[in-house]
Amino acid sequence: MSDVLDEGPFFHGTRAEVGPGDLLTAGLRSNYRPEVVMNHIYITALPDGAGLAAEVAALDGGTPRVYEVEPTGSFENDPNVTDKKFPGNPTRSYRSAEPLRVVREVTDWPRLSRDALQVWRERLAALRDDNSAQIIN
Repeated sequence: MSDVLDEGPFFHGTRAEVGPGDLLTAGLRSNYRPEVVMNHIYITALPDGAGLAAEVAALDGGTPRVYEVEPTGSFENDPNVTDKKFPGNPTRSYRSAEPLRVVREVTDWPRLSRDALQVWRERLAALRDDNSAQIIN
C-alpha cells in the first residue's frame, strides 16, 4: 500500500445498477482489454474521472452510472496511471482487491458529448488492437 493515500470521498464509474449498501467487487473483465479479468476494483476521488469510467463501461451498451463508494479494505495508487502516465497522482486514482460499499448514486456528473464518445470508441479499438498495451493487474 502506498504511503500517499486520499481521504475521499471516492467514486466508481460503471454500467451496473446497484443500491446503497451493495458491494462492488473485483473479478470482472476490463473495459479496456476485455480478455483481462481484473484483480482489483478502481476508484477515484474525482467524480468527473468516475464519469469517464462510467461512459467507457457503457460504450457497448447499458447506462453509465457513478456511485459514491467506501473502500472496505486497503487500497493503493493505481499503477496504470500513477507515475506511469501521470507522475504523482493528479487523477487521484486508486485500486483495491477488497470490495467497495456503495453509499449513493451520483447523478450530477458531466456527460460526454456524442463526438467525445466516438473518440473513446476509436481509442479503445486502437488499444485493443495494440498487443503491446498492457494493464498492470
